[in-house]
Amino acid sequence: MTSLISQNALPKRRLEKDDSSSSDEETMGSPVASDAEAGKKPRPEDRRKERRRKKKALQARQGQEADEMRRLESSLFGNIYTPLEFGTEAGAAVPARGQGDAPLFFMDRSAGDDLPVYEEDLGSEDEVVDKGRKPAWVDEEEDSTEVDILKVARLRKLRKEADERVISGKEYEARLRGHHAKLNPFTGWADMDRKPPLRDGDSDEEEGGVDNMLRNNDELVVKGTAKLLPGMLDYSRLVDANAQDPSSGPINSVQFHRNGQLMLVAGLDKHLRFFQIDGKRNPKIQSIFVEDCPIQKAAFLPDGSEVILSGRRKFFYSFDLVKAAVSKIGPLTGREEKSLESFEISPDSRTIAFIGNEGYILLISSKTKQLIGTLKMNGNVRSLAFADGGNQLLSSGGDGHVYHWDLRTRKCMHKAVDEGSLSGLSLCTSQDSSYFATGSSSGIVNVYKRDEFLGGKRKPLKTIENLTTEMGQMKFNHDAQILAISSRKDRNGMRLVHVPSFTVYQNWPGPRFSLQYPRCLDFSPGSGFLSVGHAGGKVLLYKLHHYQNA
Repeated sequence: MTSLISQNALPKRRLEKDDSSSSDEETMGSPVASDAEAGKKPRPEDRRKERRRKKKALQARQGQEADEMRRLESSLFGNIYTPLEFGTEAGAAVPARGQGDAPLFFMDRSAGDDLPVYEEDLGSEDEVVDKGRKPAWVDEEEDSTEVDILKVARLRKLRKEADERVISGKEYEARLRGHHAKLNPFTGWADMDRKPPLRDGDSDEEEGGVDNMLRNNDELVVKGTAKLLPGMLDYSRLVDANAQDPSSGPINSVQFHRNGQLMLVAGLDKHLRFFQIDGKRNPKIQSIFVEDCPIQKAAFLPDGSEVILSGRRKFFYSFDLVKAAVSKIGPLTGREEKSLESFEISPDSRTIAFIGNEGYILLISSKTKQLIGTLKMNGNVRSLAFADGGNQLLSSGGDGHVYHWDLRTRKCMHKAVDEGSLSGLSLCTSQDSSYFATGSSSGIVNVYKRDEFLGGKRKPLKTIENLTTEMGQMKFNHDAQILAISSRKDRNGMRLVHVPSFTVYQNWPGPRFSLQYPRCLDFSPGSGFLSVGHAGGKVLLYKLHHYQNA
């Protein structure tokens, strides 16, 4: 009997303690503690009940603090937790008819349709202006609001004194703002009107250089206008330009359109192909088969309207990009040339200069495709290049001289020896005509300043001897900072020359990339891409990272 009574005494005391207040619990202690002091071991179910009871008490206290915070915020900043809905506002009453309030709308059936007309339209304009609209929110002073910052644990940090407890709503808002400013200091760099502090010796007119750089997002070095550095060239290999339709024969011509997105590829397989260059897929656009002419050279007119095709034939072809029509032109009247395979087009798209027999240069109108004049130099002609926007023409050949022709008078304006050259095989001029380069059969390249050469200075600015076989195609990029030179008879026979320093880039073409036997090359209009066509029928495509635009 004694054991049964002692076992039933514990639940009875727990019920009595549950009915008591929380203050009594803190002072008197829990039943489990009492039993522990009495030397009785509490049962597991009693311990679980005690933990649940404490958890509920903690949740109740937290809920009370949250309710108190909501009440304070609602009294200061409006009812943000329970927004009012139309028709559910506390104390809202629907006015009865006849009490002087106009109806919100009425049905105007005079036009036959049920159209609502709102109360703003009932009276005249003066009445509407006088009546006005009621503001949706009025920020009234809440002087009567008081906040107990000691009751909520999160607000105790706002106290200025240890025993401070109740503050006004206005003071509570000011302290919150001050605490936020303390945690988030003023970001002075974001204030565009703020002037940097002056240092000793500085004047008001001087601007802070570092601050000005940090106030905008402009690049510190603009790649498009910055000078290209010598030594190592930053480039990457992309998908082949003609990967979707490789040529079955050697590539003789590659050229970018003036828009930088279209490229033509032509070679001995008698195909003229067009590709859209994006560096990722390079999709093929069109392919044209020229049955009776293995293509030795193809080039866009600078205005982008036509493509001129030529081979070892007495005639040549013109492909109209707009009409998508091919026209056969020639043989030329009064001429006996058996081959029109080499030509150059003037930058103004007005003249096509073909290399003829026995030192003759044939000038063809690009508009009428008729012979408009001839030029004659000593020895045979091997290479041509236009200058001065198409008003002048440079030529070189077997006599080792460089000729300057004035196309307006059709006369030779200057003739001089190309130093160290026995036979000139290639010529190229920069886009601004300030430089020109000559290539010989021995692989030597001379770079001249054109104004100095015309003025009588015969010494080249630089002689480049990195290639030892006869020179093929050469080309300056658009800003004349890079000169590309190539030789068809040398494997990987291509070099890129940094023109300002006249040094060859050490990492081109690099050990991982093989150019095979390069036959043609071209830079895109903005020098962002470099294409190289080789004897294997592929057009290699490279991205020059210094230039952002294609």
